Amino acid sequence: MAKIRAFKALRPEKNLADKIAELPYDVVSLPEVIEIAGNNPYNFYHITRAEMDLPAGTDPYSEAVYLKGRETLERFVKEGYLIRDTKPMLYLYSQVMNGRMQTGIVACASIDDYMKGLIKKHELTREEKELDRTRHTDIVNANTGPVFLFYRDNNTERKALIEEAMKIEPAYDITASDGIRHIVRVIEDSTLVNNLIKSFEKDELYIADGHHRAASGVRVGNMRREKNKNFTGEEEFNSFLSVIFPHSQLMILSYNRVVKDLNGMSKDDFMKKISADFTVTKSGVKVPEKVNTFSMYIGGEWYTLTPSFTISKDPIESLDVTIIQKKILAPLLGIEDPRKDKRIDFVGGIRGTAELEKIVDSGDFAVAFSMYPTEIEQLMNVSDAGMIMPPKSTWFEPKLRDGLLTHELD
Repeated sequence: MAKIRAFKALRPEKNLADKIAELPYDVVSLPEVIEIAGNNPYNFYHITRAEMDLPAGTDPYSEAVYLKGRETLERFVKEGYLIRDTKPMLYLYSQVMNGRMQTGIVACASIDDYMKGLIKKHELTREEKELDRTRHTDIVNANTGPVFLFYRDNNTERKALIEEAMKIEPAYDITASDGIRHIVRVIEDSTLVNNLIKSFEKDELYIADGHHRAASGVRVGNMRREKNKNFTGEEEFNSFLSVIFPHSQLMILSYNRVVKDLNGMSKDDFMKKISADFTVTKSGVKVPEKVNTFSMYIGGEWYTLTPSFTISKDPIESLDVTIIQKKILAPLLGIEDPRKDKRIDFVGGIRGTAELEKIVDSGDFAVAFSMYPTEIEQLMNVSDAGMIMPPKSTWFEPKLRDGLLTHELD
């Protein structure tokens, strides 16, 4: 079912890979971008966050930013920082974090598969963010960042093909400043490439991370089709850059919640109201030990919350993020729309529970909820049902690096 394609990657000159490769455009603020890349002329943020090279105060969504990104990408190619492969190939991208490796196939995924629902999503996109990446992709004329996809790991033939590809000498083997290792292999053998492509013909794919990149890639493809009525479907704009992992290798971290106030209640009143639906135990447990339990930090103490009601079997209603939203955040704390309410913030699990304590102890927030991570099977069940998860349900680590492999659209 799923159609993936080989492509001619634009990739770093070998000795510059560690200087070019960078985190996704949307996980850092502009001051952080300038601090990271300001003294590194090779850093990929000069392309994906080109406002850093324009006058202070430049609107990051202005056309000047996207044009600057295109200009810089073209300069990187002209000066030999990035080199264009001469034939379509697939690539293997391995990441090692805390001794754990995950390996994905880098290929182009079909915009038609996305529109047919063969590439399954679990999040809604924000219009302004989708439009930003659409304009960036269209004007820069490239997918500068990959979509993080995965597949059900049940194909023994594909496993054998990947094991064969893992014998290839790495083109890049770099360790980023955060200690995460990134290894890229180039699969040149046409038989191996074709067999890997065929191995996906019965698969559906799932989006782990990069919903805005996927949606913008599809938008740009459709825009180009409108301008090219005689398109064949083989043009580069008919697909978008992806890294496709087996689900068994992925790790989802928790996405924790912190709330500024108790909605006018005292701590005692709040605890009494929670006790209507949960057994509340002062446990000192900072990380929930199993699904459908919660750890709460308030008043310098950690409590365990255990539901006293029957958990629904519905794929969405059974999620911890749904339970806490419907039982605590909305009815007790008055947070009806966590996407827009400024009284709630979200803290990625990679920052640990010490960060939650720090935030609450500062006095700027009243309570923190440490969540059990959404499980990959839960994500697939939601996606298979055609449903959408509540906001901030998943946090995948490690993040893919931009700049190692870029897909040009013509």
